[in-house]
Parts: sequence; structure tokens; C-alpha cells
Amino acid sequence: MPRGLGIVWQLVCSQPGASLPAPSQIFTGSWELIANPFYDRGGLDKGLFWHVLASLKRVGIGYAIAAIVGVALGTLIGQSKLAMRGLDPIFQVLRTVPPLAWLPLSLAAFRDGQPSAVFVIFITSVWPIVINTAVGIRNIPDDYRNVARVLQLNPFEYFFKIMIPAASPYIFSGLRIGIGLSWLAIVAAEMLIGGVGIGFFIWDAWNSSLIGDIIVALAYVGIVGFCLDRLVAAVATVVTRGTANN
Repeated sequence: MPRGLGIVWQLVCSQPGASLPAPSQIFTGSWELIANPFYDRGGLDKGLFWHVLASLKRVGIGYAIAAIVGVALGTLIGQSKLAMRGLDPIFQVLRTVPPLAWLPLSLAAFRDGQPSAVFVIFITSVWPIVINTAVGIRNIPDDYRNVARVLQLNPFEYFFKIMIPAASPYIFSGLRIGIGLSWLAIVAAEMLIGGVGIGFFIWDAWNSSLIGDIIVALAYVGIVGFCLDRLVAAVATVVTRGTANN
């Protein structure tokens, strides 16, 4: 963190009656958590690495499904102006539903925390992928379509050689938004479903009044979220040859 912010934090939180611990208190009280993120004593008593790994597995499954469904559905919608006008309002409404609002419904449907969390990730992250893909398909230049007709490309060739490359900057913009929403959704969902995961760790630390552990975990959440965004951005740069927004 910036040195000035750290100094101010230390001075303010070192005062008697401060609600939050000072950085020095965090390092003292949560040193084992910081120095050894890989410990595993069985059950839920694990280091932050294992909690983050469990969360990433759920995110990986839910996000992969959202990416496949989102790109496929967005492609279909993008090719029909009527479908775009009819379904876009529905997507705009659904995408504003908070992630935790989906959790009770998914728990009722799946009756298990793991698939419920994956569903929450999927339903939260799929909408920006669908919308951005559809917009990208709609904005393919007419010249590209004319070239496809001249070359007599079949639908399969047109999809992979014209449609996807031309719309890829839009698609990856949706994918970047989606990965961020996935990470937000899993942290929130895990606070309620329990088990190993960074969201549950934060909630358990709150119930145990371990504020220092919460702050350390939040640092992990921010770093991992940043790395996920950079990973998708790096893939986008390679695939789109730098035409996607970074």
C-alpha cells in the first residue's frame, strides 16, 4: 500500500477505542495466515491458498459455462435485429438482479451448496457476455459479409473466419466484465453456503471477531480479482491482436 496511507492508518487505528486494527496489529495477530497460506490442519482449518483455490474452482466451472452459453446465445441474437430488440430488455432486467438474490432459488432447485454457487456465478456473469457478443455481431461491417458471399463461405467457415474474429473485441469486453462479476458473486455466495472458500473464510472470521484476518483475506480477494482480469485481458490481446480494450 502507499506509505502515506499506511502511516495514516497506523496513527488513526492505534488510538484507544479504534474499531479497526492498525497494520502492526494485523501483522502480529494474523502473521501465521500471512506467512503460511498453505497450511492444512483438516476440515475448515486451512490456509488462505486452499480457500482461494476452492473459490477459483467454482468460478472456473461457472464462468466457463457462462462463456460458452453467452457467446453462443449472443451470436444467435446478434444475427436477428428482431430478437435483439425483443430480448435485450429482458437481459437488462435480469443482469441487474444482485448475485445473492439468485442464491435462495438455486438452493431450492439444486438442494446443494456447490451447484448452487456455480449457478449463481453463471447467472451473474452470463449477461454481459451475451449482450456484448450480440452487439459485436450486429456491428460486423457489411464489407465482411459481402466478402463471405463472394468467397461462398459455408456457415461454419463464416462463423470461425469472419464472425468471431470481427466480433472478438466486443466478446472479450464482455468476458472481462463477466470474470469480475464471477469473482464478486462467489465471495458473496460462499458467505451463505459455507464450506471451504474465501467468502466463507471472511464470514467465519467475522463471527470469530478476527478483523485482522478479514483484512488479510480482502487483500487476497483484490489481488486474485486483479490477476483474473489481467489474465482475460492478456488472452484478449493475443486473440484480437491488440484491438480489444485493455
